[in-house]
Amino acid sequence: MDGADWVIEALPESLEVKAQAWERLDSLLPCEVSRLTGTSSIPAASIHSLSGMGSPLLAFHCFVPLERMSIVELAGTEKAPTMALEKALDLAAHLRKQVAIVADQPGFAAARMALAQGLEAMRLLESGVASAEDLDALLTQGYGHPIGPLALSDRIGLDLRLTITEQIFSSTGDPRFAPPGILHRLVRQGRLGVKTGSGFFEWDARGKRR
Repeated sequence: MDGADWVIEALPESLEVKAQAWERLDSLLPCEVSRLTGTSSIPAASIHSLSGMGSPLLAFHCFVPLERMSIVELAGTEKAPTMALEKALDLAAHLRKQVAIVADQPGFAAARMALAQGLEAMRLLESGVASAEDLDALLTQGYGHPIGPLALSDRIGLDLRLTITEQIFSSTGDPRFAPPGILHRLVRQGRLGVKTGSGFFEWDARGKRR
């Protein structure tokens, strides 16, 4: 890692997994290397604290597909040294991404907004208000969203959606983030969305709706 300006970790959305990785990485990196975690929901401070690392850690949440999404969410900046923050901003500029600086809280801002919408769509589907197709159409055709909340959940992966939901609900106790029963059931059934070919919708091997 000699000569690196940044190291970004993009491990699964698990506090323990990320903290263990940073516990090992931190001692291997020169102090001038910017340490970034790709988490979309776990506060950088929580990872930093559990890992015992001495150097600052920033959350650098990229959106997928990376080549199409023009923004990154940056958290953990409140006490970050100027050099660490500048290097994170330099990386975003190198990637040609706009930066949204947000509070270092569970779910940051993007995950909380998208998740609240997605979970409400799941509850509406579960209670029989409308079909999955019609619920998504209301937001794509009615509000101009590029993708509906249920199709987005399928693309993200329902197992990851459930993990993030449980983490935020556990941290906040906010009933908006209580995992709906339908999400639990689909995950138990192995219907995880695009990657398994079935979730709220059916998907082919190329990730196209059937």
